[in-house]
Amino acid sequence: MLRATTFALACLAAGGAIAGEPPTYGKQLEGFAYPYPLQHFDFQSQGQALQMGYIDLPAKGKANGHNLVLMHGKNFCAGTWESTINALSQAGYRVIAPDQVGFCTSSKPAHYQYSFQQLADNTHALLAKLGVDKAIVLGHSTGGMLATRYALMYPGQVERLALVNPIGLEDWKALGVPYRTVDQWYARELKLDAEGVRNYERNTYYAGRWKPEYERWVQMLVGLNKGPGHEAVAWNSALIYDMIFTQPVVHEFKDLKMPTLLLIGDQDTTAIGSDIAPPEVKARLGRYKVLGPQVAGLIPQGKLVTFEGLGHAPQIEAPGKFHQALLSWLRP
Repeated sequence: MLRATTFALACLAAGGAIAGEPPTYGKQLEGFAYPYPLQHFDFQSQGQALQMGYIDLPAKGKANGHNLVLMHGKNFCAGTWESTINALSQAGYRVIAPDQVGFCTSSKPAHYQYSFQQLADNTHALLAKLGVDKAIVLGHSTGGMLATRYALMYPGQVERLALVNPIGLEDWKALGVPYRTVDQWYARELKLDAEGVRNYERNTYYAGRWKPEYERWVQMLVGLNKGPGHEAVAWNSALIYDMIFTQPVVHEFKDLKMPTLLLIGDQDTTAIGSDIAPPEVKARLGRYKVLGPQVAGLIPQGKLVTFEGLGHAPQIEAPGKFHQALLSWLRP
């Protein structure tokens, strides 16, 4: 069943909380205002009734007949694609941006066997419900790993693939990063706070820079974690980190069949587990300036666009430059 869901309008800086206190949001991000109408897809998976929140925005300009599916990253949501959704819709694309199970406005099941294959299958079911049989897929960060898996599973239904600073351009466990158990990830996620998230994002996502508009996404993430779904959110996050670490895609880039664009901020240093890696291992991790060209060379129809001086989220840090590069590649 599909149903439209209207979120209560809330101040993005305070979320209705007492003045001076950080915002908190519901287990499925209730109370946080998405920039576009949100709907929910109800479906069955692993013996459970689950939901995926999603945005489905028609073309604002002259429709070009193409569907573009956006896949968010680990610390992101469908809503963080705000400016990209607008730019693509204005360019004539129907834009579909789901929240994956375990994230944001979607279900946080008590027990779930997370795999990129499962999340791809869930997304495929959503698109089938929406009548979408062919799409261009754009994935960012962890969404880049998912988008790659989706393209490998459904090559006949993916017209083009674009990856924005995807993680998984290297196999961390093979490089010597120590394994964290799910329980260890869970303990870590329970301690999430705004200062820690802000410092991490400043250093990794924005190459040491910070703008006031980035705070909105910090409060979204922390407010979700600190809300009534605190333990469920942290537990699902731990399961997802385990999926990311143990299910590399880098060895399969060579098997991609469609034109593929890598959009890389070259100052990015994202690498799962780098905080506990031995110094000699850590020094080799997350070097996107090197990883971008390496992976582009592995993809049969791969093309690389490098954003010099930008970090993990060029679509947020420099949206004009990012959208110009993306739309130039998408045009026939």
